[in-house]
Amino acid sequence: MQIANNKVVELLYELRLDSATSEAFETTTPENPFVFLFGANNVLPDFETHLNGLKAGDKFSFSIKSEDGYGEYDEEAIVELPKNIFEVDGKLDENMVKAGNVLPMRDQDGHAMNGTVVEVKSDVIVMDFNHPLAGKDLFFSGTIASVREATEEELDHGHVHGPHGHHH
Repeated sequence: MQIANNKVVELLYELRLDSATSEAFETTTPENPFVFLFGANNVLPDFETHLNGLKAGDKFSFSIKSEDGYGEYDEEAIVELPKNIFEVDGKLDENMVKAGNVLPMRDQDGHAMNGTVVEVKSDVIVMDFNHPLAGKDLFFSGTIASVREATEEELDHGHVHGPHGHHH
């Protein structure tokens, strides 16, 4: 069966950043493969483009330029926020609000987003709202493990259920 819209794809891959010969950034395993519903807008569009038409056992290797992946790194996405918005009962949780930690936040319209703490200053917290892979070229290589028809429930929900998928 070939990969196409409304198929459940299970694959093993290795992701490298910036160069096809750089150190592996992320690797899946047979015990924890990557499984997704093809055509449901759950992965990068270029990722699907490169896998379209492949079948179980096929190997793949492709790159996605940063502008077609998670976008270019945007210096304007680094902002200083008043320290008091991070306080609970007038206190800052220094274990949570420290450089390198990713915090769930909401923008002015209430949309959920993640920000990485860059620096804690005396009166502000410097946050980076770029995606962690912004500005990075992505290099994927791997093998298609299986392709199957999605169930009606998976199609209705827009994601994979069961082993290695979403559980309700």
